[in-house]
Amino acid sequence: MNQQIVISGVGGQGVLFITGLLAKACMAKGAHVLTSETHGMAQRGGTVISHLKIGDYASPLIRPGNADLLVVLKSENLVQHQEFLKPGGKAIVNARSAAEASTSTVITMNADQLAKNENNPGSVNLYMLGAALALTSVCSLDDVKQQVKNRLQGKPEALVTGALNALDQGFNQI
Repeated sequence: MNQQIVISGVGGQGVLFITGLLAKACMAKGAHVLTSETHGMAQRGGTVISHLKIGDYASPLIRPGNADLLVVLKSENLVQHQEFLKPGGKAIVNARSAAEASTSTVITMNADQLAKNENNPGSVNLYMLGAALALTSVCSLDDVKQQVKNRLQGKPEALVTGALNALDQGFNQI
């Protein structure tokens, strides 16, 4: 299966973290994966964007109009990166208000509020990744959970449990 996914956010939101989890989960299933990211001003809250291609591709960059899925961790980035979506593609956007309503192409979820309700503010990106997994079949929720466990090995159990819970809750929102 060929899939092209763009993940957008700002420095500190964990764009590269969730891109890595998704890439490793796909590679563990034997898929060919290419990634690329831009994060020059990330440390100052600047835009971070990653490109993830799963399948038979030669170049890691996704051209405008070709992404199957767009994951937007900061709603303001939707305008900036929506051009990557192909016709029929889907976007999952972390939106804080009803004014940013879902459409057939753009699905909104208030991951910030979910994280706040669960006292898990550092896992907003994982809520969004869980939702993204509900929109694509590149790998399963369990595949990504295994990568979270691998990545957080040796960390406090509460951190691991919170991360896994965030994935589940995000997945179940869609």
